Amino acid sequence: MPPCRSLKILAAAALAALAVHAATAAPPTPDDIPMAPANAAAVRTPSAPNAWGGPRTGTEATLSDRVASYRIDATLDPIRHTVEARQQLTWRNRSDRPVRSVYLHLYLNAHRNENSTFYTEERHGGEGFRSGLDAGDEKYGYTELRSVTQNGRKVPWTFVQPDGGPATDRTVVRFDLPEPVAAGASTTLDIAFFDQLPRVTVRTGYFDTFHLVAQWFPKIAVLELPGERGATTVRWNAHEYHAESEYYADFGHYDVRLTVPKGYTVGATGEPQGAPVEKNGLVTHRFVQGDVHDFAWTADSRTAPPLRATYKGAAGHAVQVTVLFPPEYRSNAAPVLKATLDSLAYFERTLGPYPYRAVTAVIPPFNGREASGMEYPTFFTADSVPDPAPGTMGEMTLDFVTIHEFGHGYFHGILASNEFEEPILDEGLNEFWDQRMLRARGQRLYATNSLLRRLGFAPAFDVFGFERIGLSLDEPADPLGENAWGRLEGVGPVYARTALMLHDLEAQLGKDTMERAMREYYRRWQFRHPSTADLRATLAEVSGRADLVNTVFEQQVYATQAVDDRIADFTSEEVVPQPGWELVGGRYVNVTLEQADERAEAARKRWRKANPDARDGTGPYPYRTAVVLRRRGAAVPQTLVVTFADGSRETVQWNGAEKWRRFEWVRPAQAISAQLDPDRRHLLDANKLDDGRTLAPDTSATRRWTLDFGTIVQTLLALLATV
Repeated sequence: MPPCRSLKILAAAALAALAVHAATAAPPTPDDIPMAPANAAAVRTPSAPNAWGGPRTGTEATLSDRVASYRIDATLDPIRHTVEARQQLTWRNRSDRPVRSVYLHLYLNAHRNENSTFYTEERHGGEGFRSGLDAGDEKYGYTELRSVTQNGRKVPWTFVQPDGGPATDRTVVRFDLPEPVAAGASTTLDIAFFDQLPRVTVRTGYFDTFHLVAQWFPKIAVLELPGERGATTVRWNAHEYHAESEYYADFGHYDVRLTVPKGYTVGATGEPQGAPVEKNGLVTHRFVQGDVHDFAWTADSRTAPPLRATYKGAAGHAVQVTVLFPPEYRSNAAPVLKATLDSLAYFERTLGPYPYRAVTAVIPPFNGREASGMEYPTFFTADSVPDPAPGTMGEMTLDFVTIHEFGHGYFHGILASNEFEEPILDEGLNEFWDQRMLRARGQRLYATNSLLRRLGFAPAFDVFGFERIGLSLDEPADPLGENAWGRLEGVGPVYARTALMLHDLEAQLGKDTMERAMREYYRRWQFRHPSTADLRATLAEVSGRADLVNTVFEQQVYATQAVDDRIADFTSEEVVPQPGWELVGGRYVNVTLEQADERAEAARKRWRKANPDARDGTGPYPYRTAVVLRRRGAAVPQTLVVTFADGSRETVQWNGAEKWRRFEWVRPAQAISAQLDPDRRHLLDANKLDDGRTLAPDTSATRRWTLDFGTIVQTLLALLATV
């Protein structure tokens, strides 16, 4: 391992230890309402039946139990890349006690300077976000609170660090209210704020005339009640903006007016309301959306005429699909539109109805790619590729990112899991369902471009098999249920490892059972912030296989165990006469080894003469076949298939927890091969090459992987040369 990588891993481990320490040192709140601990992670206790108001029946006046309401008026200065805004935030106290202080996120302050929690973690423990692009001094941005009032009275505020991060972090702020909010009552805060957008390097910002304005407004934290996501008492859930974390917020209603210079195209969360209003060279656009927990928007003077289509699905209403794109990526727009329409159909069919009437996809411009691949309710940024031709890596990249970011609209948007503490429920579940959709479409990952494909050179890989590449399957460092930060290997493995875990679980439960369970999970928990325990309980209940589901979660979600079963030994030998004393004609004769061999060979000649068309591996004597299986990791249900020379097979199951197992047969034919996990149900297995053995040497796997790896490397080098 390179020294620099070792140092980064050690630093990440040190940060994880600091986060655990901080969990016991969090300062009390003025209300004595505790904060969720810094090391909060996968929940083990299912939520109460009435959590978040209970399951939505569809008969309520609103889709969600709205807790917050935002009315925002914002004006963009595209030259200085700033936003001036006023916000009315109405918040309802769901608890049974008065609340005197509330907590809000100012996510943009993660980019204020290098002393934020975000950049401190990145500097000491991680690597650059995505491409690691460093925009120099232009990468800094911030949110400044200009004024905060409650019923005309000034509200004082204090920056806090609930996770024990540096005192210079300003991503969480506490408002101490002049008037407490009684149990069940609501209050309205008037907030004036100013944003300086960063050069887009991490999820938000600008490049030239392009502006992606995300995580840009003061957003109230979540007050959780007992029985919700593992809470045992009323508590605030507000974490600093960590380098590996994303977001968590209450559902509410957004009514936002966005004012930009004339000539700028605007796209945003929700539906546009009426025609834009022009005045003094500025144009105001209004967007409204209920039952969402975030709001993001984009503005650019270079946007080409948008591509639009209407989706009509089972939800009973039409969905307006819009793709915004710059002229240089015109070739990408139609594929992004098609992938979005296909995603609406697939997710609606396999999970449940899409409840909104709009979805907007944005393709960032060239050199603005750090803004790609981000998700917000009814609004996401796609990727861009130079060559989206069918059957190329470009097509697959464009399709996958589009499907993935749309999918977040379900797992992060509608289900609204906590990405700080349980990224498995968003990034992990979403990755699994996206790959499932690609598999249903028959798509494979092509390690080639359009030119090579026209020449007939198009090696392809199964989408779930490709997830294995780059994972430390033999020595995973962190349980899947850990929170998003403080991980030895970062949050990246959550995506692929969760997808493989659920692939393997589905292989045991069956495709239809898994789909039925996930439909119920969506029905039961939409608009309600489920926990990992709620997912586990739903899978166990619907499948009727609580034993299997609970075992998998204990092995991979709440702990970390490698899966590594292999065929350690494989033999198949003739059972021939042996030397020694035997009774012949009424007296004992000592048969020598040489005599025994001669008798056996004579018997073989007679048999071959009588059976001239017999297959190799058959003869006058039976064969004793033995297969020894070894286990280095977690116990998983395994299938072993042994194939014999006469075409027959033996199939056995290994369901025990022992570290090894021997299977033996005495049959008329010799065995020619033994295959563990023939249906490839266990993609978490660290080494699939040791799952199969043949009696005769077979180097095809070695040749195949050498050629495939060489193909990937050459293709990636060629791709890099073109961008």
